[in-house]
Amino acid sequence: MDIRRIAVIGAGTMGSGIAQVCATYGYPVTLIDVVPEQLEKAQVSIRQSVEKLHSKGRITDAQRDAVLSGIRTSLRMEDAAEADLVVEAVVERLEVKQEVFAQLDRLTRPEAILASNTSSISITKLGAATRRPDKVIGMHFMNPVPLMKLVEIIRGLATSDETAATVIALAKALDKVPVEAQDYPGFISNRILCPMINEAIYALMEGVGTAEAIDTVMKLGMNHPMGPLELADLIGLDVVLNILEVLHRELGDDKYRPCPLLRRMVAAGYLGRKTGRGFYTYT
Repeated sequence: MDIRRIAVIGAGTMGSGIAQVCATYGYPVTLIDVVPEQLEKAQVSIRQSVEKLHSKGRITDAQRDAVLSGIRTSLRMEDAAEADLVVEAVVERLEVKQEVFAQLDRLTRPEAILASNTSSISITKLGAATRRPDKVIGMHFMNPVPLMKLVEIIRGLATSDETAATVIALAKALDKVPVEAQDYPGFISNRILCPMINEAIYALMEGVGTAEAIDTVMKLGMNHPMGPLELADLIGLDVVLNILEVLHRELGDDKYRPCPLLRRMVAAGYLGRKTGRGFYTYT
C-alpha cells in the first residue's frame, strides 16, 4: 500500500514529534487532539523544534517549510477519515487506546493502516478492538522523535506481512531504523529499560546514592548518554509507572513491581521535565 496521507491522534510530546517528522519528509499530516490547548502547545513546540534543527543545519529550508505548512490541526477524529495511515499516540492506557482504535475503525477507509505508538501495550489486544486486525501494527518511536533513529515495529497476532512491509518502508522513508519486536509486554526497549530505571529509583529511595551520583555512575561507568533518573524525567514519570504496571500485571513477576517512591512522585504531580519537577528541578 502506498502511504500518501497521515493522521496522528494525540498532540502530546510523542504525537507532535511524529507529526513533525512525517511532515519533514513530505507527508501531509493531520494532528488531532480533543484538547484545544494541547494543539496550541504542539504547534509552538513543533515550530521551536524545526527552527532549532534548521539553525543547526540538520534540516533544509525546504524541509523546514514543509513542516510549517504541512501540518493541519483538528479537534475532530472524523478528520482522520481520509488518511492512509493513522498513528495513535494517546495516553498509555489499554481501555483508552482500544476506544480510539474502535472509533478509527469506524471512521477510516477499510484499507487504512492503524498504528500505535504504544510503548508496552499488546498490539493484538488493540487489533481485536477493530474489524481489521491484519492492518493494526505497533510503530513505537523514541523520544525525542525528530532526533532518535529507532522505531520498534511490532506485529499483532493477525498483522499481515503487507502491513508490516508498508510500515517498515515508511519508517525508512522517514530516515528511521525500523527494528521488529515480538508482541510481548514492553517489547524490546522497555522490557529492558524500565526495570533499569525502576532499580535506579529503588537505589535512590534506599539511600544507596543521590540522584546525581546514580546518574553519574551510569554515564561515566557504563557509557550511557543519560543517567536513568534523567531519562525517567525526560520520558515522564507517569509514563514510566504505566509501563511498569503493564509489565508487572502481564508478566506476573515482582521484579517489575514499581518502586513506591515512583508511585509517590506521580501522585504528587512530580512527572519530570513536563511539569518542571521530577528527580531534578527544571526551569
